[in-house]
This record gives sequence, C-alpha cells and structure tokens, in this order.
Amino acid sequence: MNTLNSGHVAQLLTQLHRDAEVADGPFIQKMMASLEASGSTIEQAAAQLIADERADYPKVYREHAEHYLSVTPNYGRFLYAVARACKATRIVEFGTSMGVSTIYLAAALRDNGGGLLIGSELEPAKAARARAHLEAAGLADLVDIRVGDALETLKDVSGEIDLALIDGAWSLYLSVLKLIEPRLRPGAVILAENAFAEEYLEYVRNPANGYIAQTLAIDEGRGNEFAVRTL
Repeated sequence: MNTLNSGHVAQLLTQLHRDAEVADGPFIQKMMASLEASGSTIEQAAAQLIADERADYPKVYREHAEHYLSVTPNYGRFLYAVARACKATRIVEFGTSMGVSTIYLAAALRDNGGGLLIGSELEPAKAARARAHLEAAGLADLVDIRVGDALETLKDVSGEIDLALIDGAWSLYLSVLKLIEPRLRPGAVILAENAFAEEYLEYVRNPANGYIAQTLAIDEGRGNEFAVRTL
C-alpha cells in the first residue's frame, strides 16, 4: 500500500479524472474536428497556439479557466513513479491547474518521507480548486501553490530541485526552465508535457546545455518530453 493507492486518494483521483473528461471533452472534440476540417497537423496547430500565446499568453490561458487540461491517469502514475525513483523531496510544477498532477507528485513526496512541491498557477480560481483537492487528498501540507505569472512566482524556489513538471503556457517552457535551471541538482528530472515549442526541444536535446532528453512513448502524441540534468 502507498499513498497513491490509499482509498480516499485513489477515489478522489478517479473522480477528478471523470470531472476532467466532462469539463474538457467538448473542447477536445471541437478542437479535433477543427483540425480534421482544416487538414492541419497537431504540430501546426501547436505552432499557431504558441504564436498566439507569445502575443498574449494570459489571455489565451484565461480562455481555459474552466478546463482541467490535466494529465491522464497513465501519465499521473508515471509522475508518481519518477518522483519515487529519484527520491524527490523538492518539486517544482509550472501549471498546477486543478491540481490533478499535483496530487500524484505530492503523494510521492509523502511516500518519500516528506518534502515540498512549489506550484505556480496563473488563474486564482484554478489555484483555489487545486488547494481544495489537495486538502481532500490530505496532501496540502506538502504543497505551496503560488498564484500569478510563473516568471515571477518561480523566481525564488529556495533550495535544490529534484524534479520539475513543466505543463503550463507552451510558449513559456524554455523561459521557465532557464529560470529554475540554477536550482536543478545534477540528475534532476524535467518532465514537459505538450512540449511542442521547438526552442525548448532544441535546448534540452543539445548536450552542450547540460541535459539528455528524449520524447516519451507514454500518451504518444501529447509531446511528453523527458530530460535529465547532467551538469
């Protein structure tokens, strides 16, 4: 038995994944139908979204204030496993949303003996819901959710980072990574979901920048990039 599989946490995650499907299902279906009608690829659509974000990422993200945009159960279990494997005690999460991925990571912290997850969420209403979900999971004492622009909220994370989850505005991935980079310990794991920004991929895949990286087969097509800090 571990925290992830304990009754109330497992039940809460099951319910949250169901809620996410209800909240996000129509949006995803509409998006896929639009892609099919236009003949665009996911990569082309991602490039357009990144361009829109660069013009005004708070506005673009605000349009998804009611969407969970959460990890899948499969990827959530992977997050837990990686955090356990690297014995993480300090985690940074860019893009907390409703706190689903946060629960998986905080459960790992609990089973690692404790620690701190510093999360950043742009939307105050989402942060409030994430905190409520963490309270329900009994994991709130392990998490500090900071509300606002991650380029400000993550300037000071006070201590070495063992693991980072980058899953917020796609256009900010490289900026957020470089912001926290001085705090990444050698061997730190960086997991980026929806890593479609070319500059981010080029950076982490260049050994000269101190990383070894590759795309994961988990949830193929969602752009899940795995990187390890080698310096």
